[in-house]
Amino acid sequence: MIISEFAKYLQQHNDELLTRKTTPLKLLHEWLRAVINKNPKNNIDKIVHKEILYCENENGDYLIVGKSDSGRVLVDALIKFAKSYENYNHAKWIHLTEQALHRADK
Repeated sequence: MIISEFAKYLQQHNDELLTRKTTPLKLLHEWLRAVINKNPKNNIDKIVHKEILYCENENGDYLIVGKSDSGRVLVDALIKFAKSYENYNHAKWIHLTEQALHRADK
C-alpha cells in the first residue's frame, strides 16, 4: 500500500528519472518529507507519520529511520524498492541509448 503510493510518485517523475536529473533515492527523500510535513489525511500518511522518523538539517542532510521494528522494515522496503526502480530505469536507459546508436549507424 505504501510502496504503491511511492511508486505512483516515482511514475510522476519518470521523465526526470530517465534523463538522469534525479534518482529514486532522492525522490524517496522528497516524498517522505512531503508526507511527513503535512497533516495525515489517509491511512498511508498516518502509517508513515507513526512508523518513520525523518530529520533534516539546514545543510540539506537528512536521516530516515524507523521508529519501531515495523518502521525499520518499512524504511528498508522503501529503500530496496527505490534501488530496484533505479536498476530498472538504468536498464531502460541503456536500451534507449542502444536503439539511438543503432539508428545513427544506419
